[in-house]
Amino acid sequence: DERAMTTGYAPSTRLAQAAHFVEEETGALVPGIQPSTTFARRHEDYELRNGYCYSRITGPTLDHAEKVLSELDEAAGSLLFCSGMSAIAGLLETLDTGSHMAAPEIMYHGTATWMHRLVEKRGMEATFFDGSKHEELVAALRPGATRILWIESPTNPDWQVIDIEAAAKAAHEAGALLAVDCTASPPCTTMALRLGADVVFHSATKYLNGHSDLTAGVLSVREKGPLWEELVFVRTLQGTILGAFEAWLLVRGLRTLFLRFERASENAMAIAKRFQDHPAVERVMYPGLPSHPLHDVARKQMTGGFGGMLSMTIKGGEAAARAVACATRVFHPATSLGGVESLIEHRKSVEGPYSVVEPHLIRLSVGIENVADLIGDLEQALAAIPAE
Repeated sequence: DERAMTTGYAPSTRLAQAAHFVEEETGALVPGIQPSTTFARRHEDYELRNGYCYSRITGPTLDHAEKVLSELDEAAGSLLFCSGMSAIAGLLETLDTGSHMAAPEIMYHGTATWMHRLVEKRGMEATFFDGSKHEELVAALRPGATRILWIESPTNPDWQVIDIEAAAKAAHEAGALLAVDCTASPPCTTMALRLGADVVFHSATKYLNGHSDLTAGVLSVREKGPLWEELVFVRTLQGTILGAFEAWLLVRGLRTLFLRFERASENAMAIAKRFQDHPAVERVMYPGLPSHPLHDVARKQMTGGFGGMLSMTIKGGEAAARAVACATRVFHPATSLGGVESLIEHRKSVEGPYSVVEPHLIRLSVGIENVADLIGDLEQALAAIPAE
């Protein structure tokens, strides 16, 4: 991996050791938590000690977490927010009133809902395109007018794959910023900044933390400049910075990211292969399947596995899909993704008013459990679909 060239070690090694953390005073190998909200200046000259002033700006525990994430993303800098949506809203807050945005029509519903709110409240404009068709992405851009092209790859919850390198080229030719939501494709598999993105977003609630016990969002930038300064300003004044305890939990979770993602990817692939021809399943959506229409793009940019996220459309319509989500005994019927536990969700039930997701789609977040247990659970749930 190219990242090994900067430190001499693989990124999985650096991450397992929290960037080779050693506490100078005691030799502790586990980073500590510094929960203080305020930091005393020096008596002799009233200068700050180590640059820390107030925890709404930054703090030592958060600072360490951001440095780990910056190294992982190969970023000039990373900023942690108290949730994924606060990071998304913070980035979009930097756009001027009346700006034009472009984004896929199927993506995380919270992002879509917020973009629609900006259109309604701030006179902004948005064009939504079919994420599976690059020509529609290009057509959605307005040269000289589009300020941001926001993409997911793969897209949630239909798992279409957008070519990040091609999207970057199109965005930059139109004078737009490319922001990539890599929540479902973290940097253990996809290096979006290396592929040309200007900003990478992660809902750190998901794979980065991996234990379903915190909410957090990350924005990593390719270069520091006016956008970076404005993001710092927005986070500071909005008070959306991540707390010290959550930052500590995140670093703890990050240390096993490579192992967790590898196991989840293996499990999801086995499930996708098993159910792609199941008589109760209309189709399986998983970029790791060779039958996926954009599998070649996924293989090019998801170099560490295809992840644990897949969806199925169920024969029998919405009622059948909801019945499957209710019938599992190993998969938990719950929202979110990227944790060690497997989740199943009837997605249309939780999507916002702008969603175009099919009503008979169920989304699976495949965890790290025994795969035979997971497959058996889905088998009995599909068998439990009521006869029409």
